[in-house]
Amino acid sequence: MLPVPSRFGRRRALQAGAALAVVLGLLAWWLLPLGERTPRGTLTFSTGVPSGVYQRYGERLEGALAKDMPEVSIRLRNSEGSQQNLARVASGEADFTIATADAVATYLRDRKPGSGRLRGCVRLYDDYVQLVVPRDSDVRGVADLRGKRVGVGQEGSGVRLVADRLLKAAGVDPARGVTPVSAGINTMPELLASGDLDAFFWSGGLPTGAVQGLSERFAIRLVPLEEPLVKKLQSAGGSARYYRSTLIPADAYDHAQQGQSVTTVAVANLLITTDRTDPAMTEAFTRTVINSRDRIGREVHPAQLVDLRTAIYTDPLAVHEGAKRYYRSVKP
Repeated sequence: MLPVPSRFGRRRALQAGAALAVVLGLLAWWLLPLGERTPRGTLTFSTGVPSGVYQRYGERLEGALAKDMPEVSIRLRNSEGSQQNLARVASGEADFTIATADAVATYLRDRKPGSGRLRGCVRLYDDYVQLVVPRDSDVRGVADLRGKRVGVGQEGSGVRLVADRLLKAAGVDPARGVTPVSAGINTMPELLASGDLDAFFWSGGLPTGAVQGLSERFAIRLVPLEEPLVKKLQSAGGSARYYRSTLIPADAYDHAQQGQSVTTVAVANLLITTDRTDPAMTEAFTRTVINSRDRIGREVHPAQLVDLRTAIYTDPLAVHEGAKRYYRSVKP
């Protein structure tokens, strides 16, 4: 027969159980983030044109977000690019987006609706401006585009913003000096290959799949954007200070560059939201962006360049409180 526990033994067992519950509760409190434990609800992420880097990155990020935030319903929306993305987030049509720093600075400078509510989450990767022409083209610089049919990106894109500025810096009127064709990276390569364009501008991460694919079936080359032109571009001040002179590495597009690096302009991309977005949602979103870098980067190469050491530098935007929480949590 088993011994019957004494009253004293039962009391000690109850005390031990209560102490264990307190310890487990404290452990859970310590392990879980402050504030709301699990983000819930819906979010809309405004991306970019089909086949562009923004869209491809967004599609892969959607999967990572769904895994990390299972109680959040995620919707992707195509867009024309940075300028339209900013308008959507500022107006509340979207919760998160990507835009170039020059487009953000221009949006703030013009005091467009909702500009004061914009907040940064992550400095992502750089966009590289790519001026693409057929290999046998006589275009050797931006000034040579005068009189040509030029793809300049869609109206709401960051490509349009930088293409117009580069043309002006080269002394070419963007509206009258060329025949501007409003098109995105999903259509410009085919228009060039068919002879309906003489050149096109693109601003995106390296390599951009649509440009790479074009180079493998049609002979193209990249036109250098030389440093004197870049300095003239930067001399305009304001949002132009976010452009920097750099090189497209020789191996970015093997078929187009034939082992030669190409001088160009680069500008940073930012992950953006507004002060309306819940801090717990923003903290979780920021964490997923950083943690999914390598996995997404295997398919979308620019994602490999997201760097925790520089991610917090979202100039010209203040960092969202939720993103700050994440950066504080990983600070050594």
